[in-house]
Amino acid sequence: MSEPSPGMTVLVREFPDNALARILFGPHNEHLNRIEAGMGVGLNPLGNTVTLTGGAGPVAETAAVLDGLYDLARRQGYVESADIDTAMRMVGSGPTAPEMVIRTRKRTISPRTPTQAEYILALDQVPLTFGLGPAGTGKTYLAVAKAVAMMSAGEVDRIILSRPAVEAGERLGFLPGDLKDKVDPYLRPLYDALYDMLPGDLVAKKLLAGEIEVAPLAFMRGRTLANSFVILDEAQNTTPMQMKMFLTRMGEHSRMAITGDPSQTDLPSGVRSGLTDALSVLTGLDGVRFVRFTDRDVVRHDLVSRIVRAYDRAGRADKEAVP
Repeated sequence: MSEPSPGMTVLVREFPDNALARILFGPHNEHLNRIEAGMGVGLNPLGNTVTLTGGAGPVAETAAVLDGLYDLARRQGYVESADIDTAMRMVGSGPTAPEMVIRTRKRTISPRTPTQAEYILALDQVPLTFGLGPAGTGKTYLAVAKAVAMMSAGEVDRIILSRPAVEAGERLGFLPGDLKDKVDPYLRPLYDALYDMLPGDLVAKKLLAGEIEVAPLAFMRGRTLANSFVILDEAQNTTPMQMKMFLTRMGEHSRMAITGDPSQTDLPSGVRSGLTDALSVLTGLDGVRFVRFTDRDVVRHDLVSRIVRAYDRAGRADKEAVP
Protein backbone atom coordinates (compact mmCIF):
# COMPACT_ATOMS: atom_id res chain seq x y z
CA MET A 1 0.00 0.00 0.00
CA SER A 2 1.27 3.48 -0.84
CA GLU A 3 1.90 6.23 1.72
CA PRO A 4 0.09 9.60 1.64
CA SER A 5 1.94 12.24 -0.39
CA PRO A 6 2.00 16.00 0.34
CA GLY A 7 -0.46 18.03 -1.74
CA MET A 8 -2.73 15.06 -2.38
CA THR A 9 -6.30 14.65 -1.16
CA VAL A 10 -6.48 12.41 1.90
CA LEU A 11 -9.74 10.82 3.04
CA VAL A 12 -10.30 8.35 5.87
CA ARG A 13 -13.17 5.86 5.47
CA GLU A 14 -14.36 3.88 8.50
CA PHE A 15 -16.33 0.64 8.20
CA PRO A 16 -18.01 -0.01 11.57
CA ASP A 17 -18.64 -3.76 11.24
CA ASN A 18 -15.28 -5.51 11.62
CA ALA A 19 -16.48 -8.73 9.97
CA LEU A 20 -17.79 -6.88 6.92
CA ALA A 21 -14.62 -4.80 6.78
CA ARG A 22 -12.58 -8.02 6.56
CA ILE A 23 -14.77 -9.21 3.69
CA LEU A 24 -14.36 -5.85 1.95
CA PHE A 25 -10.57 -5.78 2.37
CA GLY A 26 -10.16 -9.40 1.25
CA PRO A 27 -7.57 -11.99 2.35
CA HIS A 28 -4.26 -10.21 2.93
CA ASN A 29 -5.98 -7.02 1.65
CA GLU A 30 -6.11 -8.41 -1.89
CA HIS A 31 -9.40 -6.64 -2.64
CA LEU A 32 -7.93 -3.30 -1.60
CA ASN A 33 -4.87 -4.03 -3.75
CA ARG A 34 -7.14 -4.66 -6.75
CA ILE A 35 -9.06 -1.43 -6.14
CA GLU A 36 -5.84 0.54 -5.64
CA ALA A 37 -4.45 -0.72 -8.96
CA GLY A 38 -7.72 -0.14 -10.80
CA MET A 39 -8.52 3.32 -9.46
CA GLY A 40 -5.02 4.77 -9.20
CA VAL A 41 -5.57 5.80 -5.58
CA GLY A 42 -3.41 4.85 -2.60
CA LEU A 43 -5.24 2.74 0.00
CA ASN A 44 -3.81 2.23 3.48
CA PRO A 45 -5.86 0.02 5.83
CA LEU A 46 -5.60 0.22 9.60
CA GLY A 47 -8.03 -1.77 11.68
CA ASN A 48 -11.45 -1.15 10.16
CA THR A 49 -10.47 2.10 8.44
CA VAL A 50 -8.90 2.86 5.07
CA THR A 51 -6.97 6.02 4.21
CA LEU A 52 -7.43 7.06 0.59
CA THR A 53 -4.74 9.23 -1.04
CA GLY A 54 -4.79 10.71 -4.53
CA GLY A 55 -6.45 13.30 -6.72
CA ALA A 56 -9.73 14.72 -5.44
CA GLY A 57 -11.87 13.10 -8.17
CA PRO A 58 -10.32 9.61 -8.02
CA VAL A 59 -10.44 9.66 -4.21
CA ALA A 60 -14.16 10.49 -4.25
CA GLU A 61 -14.88 7.77 -6.82
CA THR A 62 -12.82 5.21 -4.90
CA ALA A 63 -14.69 6.06 -1.70
CA ALA A 64 -17.93 5.37 -3.59
CA VAL A 65 -16.54 2.02 -4.75
CA LEU A 66 -15.60 1.06 -1.19
CA ASP A 67 -18.98 2.14 0.19
CA GLY A 68 -20.82 0.17 -2.49
CA LEU A 69 -18.78 -2.97 -1.89
CA TYR A 70 -19.25 -2.67 1.87
CA ASP A 71 -23.01 -2.54 1.33
CA LEU A 72 -22.74 -5.52 -1.03
CA ALA A 73 -20.84 -7.48 1.63
CA ARG A 74 -23.69 -6.75 4.05
CA ARG A 75 -26.32 -7.93 1.57
CA GLN A 76 -24.71 -11.06 0.13
CA GLY A 77 -22.08 -11.95 2.72
CA TYR A 78 -19.09 -11.97 0.37
CA VAL A 79 -17.24 -9.90 -2.24
CA GLU A 80 -15.67 -11.42 -5.34
CA SER A 81 -13.19 -10.07 -7.87
CA ALA A 82 -16.01 -9.70 -10.41
CA ASP A 83 -17.93 -7.54 -7.91
CA ILE A 84 -14.92 -5.28 -7.53
CA ASP A 85 -14.45 -4.93 -11.28
CA THR A 86 -18.15 -4.15 -11.69
CA ALA A 87 -18.05 -1.48 -8.98
CA MET A 88 -15.04 0.18 -10.61
CA ARG A 89 -16.64 0.12 -14.07
CA MET A 90 -19.94 1.51 -12.83
CA VAL A 91 -18.61 4.29 -10.59
CA GLY A 92 -19.63 7.70 -11.88
CA SER A 93 -22.28 6.26 -14.24
CA GLY A 94 -25.16 7.12 -11.91
CA PRO A 95 -27.37 4.93 -9.77
CA THR A 96 -28.73 1.67 -11.13
CA ALA A 97 -32.37 2.34 -11.92
CA PRO A 98 -34.88 -0.36 -10.91
CA GLU A 99 -35.69 -1.10 -14.54
CA MET A 100 -32.03 -1.98 -15.17
CA VAL A 101 -32.25 -4.97 -12.83
CA ILE A 102 -33.50 -8.14 -14.55
CA ARG A 103 -35.14 -10.74 -12.30
CA THR A 104 -35.56 -14.35 -13.43
CA ARG A 105 -36.45 -17.53 -11.57
CA LYS A 106 -32.80 -18.38 -10.86
CA ARG A 107 -30.96 -15.05 -11.01
CA THR A 108 -31.21 -11.33 -10.42
CA ILE A 109 -28.98 -9.64 -12.97
CA SER A 110 -27.63 -6.11 -12.69
CA PRO A 111 -25.53 -4.28 -15.29
CA ARG A 112 -21.79 -4.69 -14.77
CA THR A 113 -20.72 -1.84 -17.06
CA PRO A 114 -22.34 1.47 -18.09
CA THR A 115 -22.85 0.08 -21.60
CA GLN A 116 -24.69 -2.93 -20.18
CA ALA A 117 -26.94 -0.50 -18.31
CA GLU A 118 -27.62 1.37 -21.57
CA TYR A 119 -28.36 -1.95 -23.30
CA ILE A 120 -30.83 -3.11 -20.62
CA LEU A 121 -32.68 0.20 -20.88
CA ALA A 122 -32.85 -0.14 -24.67
CA LEU A 123 -34.23 -3.68 -24.39
CA ASP A 124 -36.88 -2.30 -22.05
CA GLN A 125 -37.80 0.79 -24.07
CA VAL A 126 -37.75 0.07 -27.82
CA PRO A 127 -39.07 -2.75 -30.05
CA LEU A 128 -35.75 -3.40 -31.82
CA THR A 129 -32.33 -3.29 -30.15
CA PHE A 130 -28.96 -4.08 -31.72
CA GLY A 131 -26.19 -5.13 -29.32
CA LEU A 132 -22.87 -4.74 -31.14
CA GLY A 133 -19.39 -5.63 -29.99
CA PRO A 134 -16.89 -8.31 -29.00
CA ALA A 135 -17.49 -11.61 -27.27
CA GLY A 136 -17.86 -11.64 -23.51
CA THR A 137 -19.73 -8.36 -23.16
CA GLY A 138 -23.07 -9.93 -22.19
CA LYS A 139 -25.00 -8.98 -25.33
CA THR A 140 -26.80 -12.30 -25.77
CA TYR A 141 -26.92 -13.24 -22.10
CA LEU A 142 -28.70 -10.02 -21.12
CA ALA A 143 -31.12 -10.30 -24.04
CA VAL A 144 -32.06 -13.85 -22.99
CA ALA A 145 -32.45 -12.67 -19.39
CA LYS A 146 -34.78 -9.85 -20.49
CA ALA A 147 -36.79 -12.26 -22.63
CA VAL A 148 -37.23 -14.70 -19.72
CA ALA A 149 -38.21 -11.85 -17.37
CA MET A 150 -40.82 -10.55 -19.82
CA MET A 151 -42.27 -14.04 -20.34
CA SER A 152 -42.46 -14.59 -16.57
CA ALA A 153 -44.30 -11.26 -16.22
CA GLY A 154 -46.77 -12.21 -18.95
CA GLU A 155 -45.55 -9.45 -21.27
CA VAL A 156 -44.79 -11.91 -24.08
CA ASP A 157 -46.14 -15.39 -24.79
CA ARG A 158 -43.08 -16.88 -26.47
CA ILE A 159 -39.31 -16.65 -26.62
CA ILE A 160 -37.66 -17.42 -29.95
CA LEU A 161 -33.88 -17.73 -30.08
CA SER A 162 -32.10 -18.04 -33.40
CA ARG A 163 -28.66 -18.18 -34.95
CA PRO A 164 -27.42 -18.54 -38.53
CA ALA A 165 -25.79 -21.97 -38.86
CA VAL A 166 -23.19 -20.41 -41.11
CA GLU A 167 -20.47 -22.95 -40.31
CA ALA A 168 -22.65 -25.52 -42.07
CA GLY A 169 -23.76 -23.03 -44.71
CA GLU A 170 -27.36 -23.56 -43.50
CA ARG A 171 -27.04 -26.95 -45.30
CA LEU A 172 -27.17 -29.40 -42.43
CA GLY A 173 -27.96 -32.63 -44.31
CA PHE A 174 -24.42 -33.99 -44.19
CA LEU A 175 -24.37 -33.95 -40.37
CA PRO A 176 -25.34 -37.17 -38.50
CA GLY A 177 -28.56 -37.56 -36.49
CA ASP A 178 -32.03 -36.08 -36.72
CA LEU A 179 -32.75 -32.37 -37.23
CA LYS A 180 -32.35 -31.51 -33.54
CA ASP A 181 -28.99 -33.32 -33.42
CA LYS A 182 -27.83 -31.38 -36.47
CA VAL A 183 -28.65 -27.87 -35.28
CA ASP A 184 -28.16 -28.08 -31.50
CA PRO A 185 -24.35 -27.62 -31.56
CA TYR A 186 -24.80 -24.21 -33.22
CA LEU A 187 -27.47 -23.17 -30.74
CA ARG A 188 -25.84 -24.46 -27.54
CA PRO A 189 -24.86 -20.97 -26.22
CA LEU A 190 -28.53 -19.99 -26.31
CA TYR A 191 -29.53 -23.09 -24.37
CA ASP A 192 -26.79 -22.36 -21.84
CA ALA A 193 -28.20 -18.88 -21.20
CA LEU A 194 -31.72 -20.28 -20.78
CA TYR A 195 -30.60 -22.82 -18.19
CA ASP A 196 -28.89 -20.02 -16.29
CA MET A 197 -32.22 -18.19 -15.99
CA LEU A 198 -34.74 -20.99 -15.43
CA PRO A 199 -34.81 -24.41 -13.73
CA GLY A 200 -33.94 -27.18 -16.17
CA ASP A 201 -37.31 -28.94 -15.90
CA LEU A 202 -39.12 -25.69 -16.66
CA VAL A 203 -36.94 -25.04 -19.72
CA ALA A 204 -37.70 -28.56 -20.99
CA LYS A 205 -41.42 -28.08 -20.37
CA LYS A 206 -41.54 -24.75 -22.20
CA LEU A 207 -39.49 -26.11 -25.10
CA LEU A 208 -41.90 -29.04 -25.43
CA ALA A 209 -44.92 -26.70 -25.30
CA GLY A 210 -43.41 -24.37 -27.91
CA GLU A 211 -43.33 -21.43 -25.50
CA ILE A 212 -39.55 -21.35 -25.98
CA GLU A 213 -38.14 -22.13 -29.40
CA VAL A 214 -34.48 -22.43 -30.32
CA ALA A 215 -33.99 -22.71 -34.07
CA PRO A 216 -31.58 -21.83 -36.87
CA LEU A 217 -32.29 -18.69 -38.84
CA ALA A 218 -33.48 -20.57 -41.91
CA PHE A 219 -36.51 -21.76 -39.91
CA MET A 220 -37.78 -18.18 -39.49
CA ARG A 221 -38.68 -17.76 -43.17
CA GLY A 222 -42.38 -17.21 -43.89
CA ARG A 223 -43.42 -16.71 -40.25
CA THR A 224 -44.99 -13.80 -38.38
CA LEU A 225 -43.79 -13.68 -34.77
CA ALA A 226 -46.38 -11.91 -32.62
CA ASN A 227 -46.43 -11.54 -28.82
CA SER A 228 -42.85 -12.81 -28.74
CA PHE A 229 -39.38 -11.84 -27.64
CA VAL A 230 -37.15 -12.77 -30.57
CA ILE A 231 -33.36 -12.88 -30.40
CA LEU A 232 -30.97 -13.27 -33.33
CA ASP A 233 -27.47 -14.13 -32.14
CA GLU A 234 -24.23 -14.00 -34.19
CA ALA A 235 -26.02 -11.71 -36.62
CA GLN A 236 -22.77 -10.72 -38.34
CA ASN A 237 -23.04 -14.08 -40.12
CA THR A 238 -26.29 -13.20 -41.88
CA THR A 239 -26.49 -11.88 -45.42
CA PRO A 240 -28.47 -8.65 -46.07
CA MET A 241 -31.32 -10.74 -47.49
CA GLN A 242 -31.41 -12.98 -44.40
CA MET A 243 -31.34 -9.97 -42.08
CA LYS A 244 -34.23 -8.31 -43.92
CA MET A 245 -36.16 -11.59 -43.79
CA PHE A 246 -35.62 -11.88 -40.05
CA LEU A 247 -36.48 -8.28 -39.21
CA THR A 248 -39.71 -8.44 -41.19
CA ARG A 249 -40.89 -11.43 -39.10
CA MET A 250 -41.77 -9.03 -36.26
CA GLY A 251 -45.46 -9.13 -35.37
CA GLU A 252 -47.71 -7.19 -33.00
CA HIS A 253 -46.58 -6.79 -29.38
CA SER A 254 -43.17 -8.31 -30.08
CA ARG A 255 -39.65 -7.28 -29.26
CA MET A 256 -36.42 -8.13 -31.07
CA ALA A 257 -32.79 -8.15 -30.01
CA ILE A 258 -30.06 -8.54 -32.63
CA THR A 259 -26.58 -9.32 -31.33
CA GLY A 260 -23.24 -9.70 -33.05
CA ASP A 261 -19.78 -8.37 -33.73
CA PRO A 262 -19.50 -6.67 -37.14
CA SER A 263 -15.73 -7.19 -37.11
CA GLN A 264 -15.95 -11.00 -36.80
CA THR A 265 -17.80 -12.55 -39.72
CA ASP A 266 -17.59 -16.15 -40.98
CA LEU A 267 -19.24 -15.32 -44.29
CA PRO A 268 -17.37 -16.10 -47.54
CA SER A 269 -14.99 -13.43 -48.75
CA GLY A 270 -16.79 -10.67 -50.60
CA VAL A 271 -20.20 -11.35 -49.03
CA ARG A 272 -21.53 -8.31 -47.18
CA SER A 273 -22.71 -8.93 -43.62
CA GLY A 274 -26.40 -8.38 -42.97
CA LEU A 275 -25.50 -6.80 -39.65
CA THR A 276 -23.25 -4.22 -41.28
CA ASP A 277 -25.93 -3.58 -43.88
CA ALA A 278 -28.60 -3.07 -41.20
CA LEU A 279 -26.40 -0.50 -39.46
CA SER A 280 -26.36 1.66 -42.57
CA VAL A 281 -30.03 1.11 -43.49
CA LEU A 282 -31.70 1.46 -40.06
CA THR A 283 -29.65 4.14 -38.29
CA GLY A 284 -31.95 6.97 -37.25
CA LEU A 285 -35.12 4.91 -37.60
CA ASP A 286 -37.64 5.48 -34.81
CA GLY A 287 -38.01 2.46 -32.52
CA VAL A 288 -34.54 1.12 -33.29
CA ARG A 289 -31.55 1.52 -30.97
CA PHE A 290 -27.91 0.55 -31.47
CA VAL A 291 -25.80 -0.13 -28.36
CA ARG A 292 -22.08 -0.48 -29.00
CA PHE A 293 -19.89 -2.49 -26.62
CA THR A 294 -16.08 -2.36 -26.52
CA ASP A 295 -13.32 -4.41 -24.91
CA ARG A 296 -13.90 -2.33 -21.75
CA ASP A 297 -17.27 -4.09 -21.42
CA VAL A 298 -15.85 -7.63 -21.49
CA VAL A 299 -16.97 -9.29 -18.26
CA ARG A 300 -15.28 -12.66 -18.65
CA HIS A 301 -11.76 -13.39 -17.41
CA ASP A 302 -9.43 -10.36 -17.38
CA LEU A 303 -7.36 -12.05 -20.09
CA VAL A 304 -10.32 -11.95 -22.52
CA SER A 305 -10.23 -8.13 -22.54
CA ARG A 306 -6.50 -8.20 -23.28
CA ILE A 307 -7.01 -10.78 -26.05
CA VAL A 308 -9.71 -8.62 -27.67
CA ARG A 309 -7.44 -5.56 -27.55
CA ALA A 310 -4.50 -7.54 -28.97
CA TYR A 311 -6.56 -8.74 -31.94
CA ASP A 312 -7.90 -5.23 -32.52
CA ARG A 313 -4.34 -3.88 -32.62
CA ALA A 314 -3.24 -6.65 -35.01
CA GLY A 315 -6.23 -5.94 -37.28
CA ARG A 316 -5.43 -2.24 -37.43
CA ALA A 317 -1.79 -3.00 -38.16
CA ASP A 318 -2.76 -5.33 -41.02
CA LYS A 319 -5.00 -2.66 -42.56
CA GLU A 320 -2.27 -0.03 -42.31
CA ALA A 321 0.19 -2.41 -43.96
CA VAL A 322 -2.00 -2.84 -47.06
CA PRO A 323 -0.67 -0.50 -49.79
